[in-house]
Amino acid sequence: MSQKPYTPSKQILEKYADVLVNFALGGGKGIKKGEVVQITGSESCKPLFIAVRNAVINAGGHVIAQYAPDSSDPKESLARYFYTYASDDQLDWFPKKYVRGLVDEMDHVVHIISEANKKELEGIDPKKIMRRGVAWKQSRDWQNEKEMQGKFFWTIALYGTPAMAKEAGLSEKEYWNEIVKACFLDKKDPIGEWKKVYADIEKYRSRLNKLSSQIDKLHVKGADADLWITLGEKRQWLAGSGRNIPSFEIFTSPDWRGTNGWIRFNQPLYRYGAKITGIQLWWKDGKVIKATAKTNEKLLKQMIATKDADKMGEYSLTDRRHSRITKFMAETLFDENMGGPYGNTHLAVGTSYKDTYSGNLKTFTKKQAEKLGFNDSSVHTDIISTTRRTVTAHLKNGSTKVIYKDGEFVL
Repeated sequence: MSQKPYTPSKQILEKYADVLVNFALGGGKGIKKGEVVQITGSESCKPLFIAVRNAVINAGGHVIAQYAPDSSDPKESLARYFYTYASDDQLDWFPKKYVRGLVDEMDHVVHIISEANKKELEGIDPKKIMRRGVAWKQSRDWQNEKEMQGKFFWTIALYGTPAMAKEAGLSEKEYWNEIVKACFLDKKDPIGEWKKVYADIEKYRSRLNKLSSQIDKLHVKGADADLWITLGEKRQWLAGSGRNIPSFEIFTSPDWRGTNGWIRFNQPLYRYGAKITGIQLWWKDGKVIKATAKTNEKLLKQMIATKDADKMGEYSLTDRRHSRITKFMAETLFDENMGGPYGNTHLAVGTSYKDTYSGNLKTFTKKQAEKLGFNDSSVHTDIISTTRRTVTAHLKNGSTKVIYKDGEFVL
């Protein structure tokens, strides 16, 4: 007989929902009365789904619910059945009119990650999954366009399940303790705590942005990295937007054309229903020219073979003093924000975040983005390392300045 999944207390769930709806959305300001919030999640996250829905109603908002059944039994998996039996025509189908109307209608989205089976798509041809992603790229493009106009906000949160805890090597209670701690749900006023930590992160983000126009390249150096990154013109660093809960990172989207060197990652990548470990990438003139992995190397290479997924879309740094995450969670949302002894540095292959453009986003065109070296792809895949790194800014005047060392910003 299977054990009943652990469910957090009503108080914790209400605090969690309050953070998501009244802080994370709206770029740290919460939703306004009359705004439309889409909530996406599976039945594994039902307690939090209900709490978020109630929080939206209490804030005077309207709800569009996207709630899907799931199961720990692969035979009952909707996604697995689809990718097993869907024709090419079905893989490529995109409900254009429906999605266009949905994007026009909603002001915010709350995505709740919960997985009843971490290996739901194990053995499925990843090319099918990536093909589906390409077919749905227009949806993300429409959302990005609306977001750049300041009319759309989103956030992602995590709801722990038995399968997720098991993959991380934790009990459900231990797994949830990490979520509670990371999101300040153990505090009397979680939103107040988020505002405090974001105020401190903002100090470093501001200093980075004052330096940005002077930076030519970043040199990432460590026992497992010797990588050069060209920051690019008209770039800004972002942080503390509420898009992810939790989020402690400061990140930018560099000019993909100037990436050279190599980097190894000590954290596994969960992607397309599989676990890829021991990833190492070699770059030349902005493109990945070699990719290896200890496990699922074939999948890694197929992923990078997706159009423009061999180019850098993001570079990110997390200061260990800000993050309360100390354990591996087997979920990118948390692992890319890990603190621990050396914080973490991660990068993403695939599409860039266009809002790292320092000019007027409302008039920023695709042509301008391409000219400045912002990458565009149907994927955005974060790969993480928590080892000791030193990041040095090489300035246009020939001088250098260390900006990050031993897990901390040193600006």
